[in-house]
Amino acid sequence: MRFWRRWFVPGHPTPLAFAEGYARWAPNYPPRAHNPLMTAEQTAVMHILSRLRPQSALDVGTGTGRGMTLLASIGASRRVGVDLSMAMLAQGPLPRQSVRADACALPFGGATFDLVLSSLMVGDVPDLAAWTAEMSRVLRPNGRLVYSDFHPSWATRRWRRTFRDDRGHQYELPYHPHTIADHLAALDAARLSVQTVREPKADGAPGPVVVVVEAVKAS
Repeated sequence: MRFWRRWFVPGHPTPLAFAEGYARWAPNYPPRAHNPLMTAEQTAVMHILSRLRPQSALDVGTGTGRGMTLLASIGASRRVGVDLSMAMLAQGPLPRQSVRADACALPFGGATFDLVLSSLMVGDVPDLAAWTAEMSRVLRPNGRLVYSDFHPSWATRRWRRTFRDDRGHQYELPYHPHTIADHLAALDAARLSVQTVREPKADGAPGPVVVVVEAVKAS
C-alpha cells in the first residue's frame, strides 16, 4: 500500500507542463517497468504481444525505450521508437532507432507497420480520435494496435501523476482522462476492430489502474 499512498494521497507537488515535466523526469526514468502500475500494465501488454509475430513495429511514446525491449523480445526485426520528448529519447539505450515526432502527425507513410505499440502515453493526448486515426493510418491491413491508458477511474478517484527528480522534489504532470466508451468510439471510427480489452489491477490499489486495448485494422 505504500506505493499508492505515495502517489495518490493529497499533497502539494509542483505542476509542470508536459515538455518541462518529461525533461525533468528523464534522468530518473529507467527503461523498464519500475513501479506496481507499470508492472501490471506490462504483464497485460505482454500477454497480448507474446502471441504476435510482427516484422515491423512502431513504439509510440517510446520514452527511454521500454517498449523497444518488448518489441525485440517478440522478434520484430524492424523497430522504430517515436517520442516528442528529446530528453526522454536521449536517455534510451543504444543502439536503437528513434525519432522525435508528434504522435498525432507521424513522419511515416501509410500502411508502414505490422504492429503499433503505445504504453501509457495516450493520456498525454487531448484528441483521442485524432490519435487513433493516426495509429490506423500507419498500420498495414490486418495490422495490430496494442496500447494502454490510465484507467478512467483515475478521474473519479482523483489520482494524479507525480514523480520526484534526483533532488527529491515532487512534481505533477497533467493527463487527459478517456472513458472506455471514448476508446471504443475512436477505434470504430478508425476502422480498428477491438480484439481485447483488459483492466488490470496492481498490488495495493483499490481498483483497476490501467486499460489495455488490442485492435486490428480492417483488411
